[in-house]
Amino acid sequence: MAFESEDHAKAYWKENLALMLKLLSVWFIVSFGFGIILVDVLNQISFFGFKLGFWFAQQGSIYTFIVLIFIYIRQMNLLDKKYSVDEE
Repeated sequence: MAFESEDHAKAYWKENLALMLKLLSVWFIVSFGFGIILVDVLNQISFFGFKLGFWFAQQGSIYTFIVLIFIYIRQMNLLDKKYSVDEE
């Protein structure tokens, strides 16, 4: 991976880290917030026959993580093209 300049490299990694922090924040909120902290509140809602808090703790955080992986792949491909470091 060769950047045009040192400034492009710094900007690329700054955007990469910002994206990772956003996605990890979403995952933290879903897994820790919904699955642990707000579980009692969410358990009052039923989702496919299960309490919603239980569902987030057992399945929701995993599904969210998988979706976030695909979002990260897509966004990184766009970022690579933006800074002309894509592999195509």
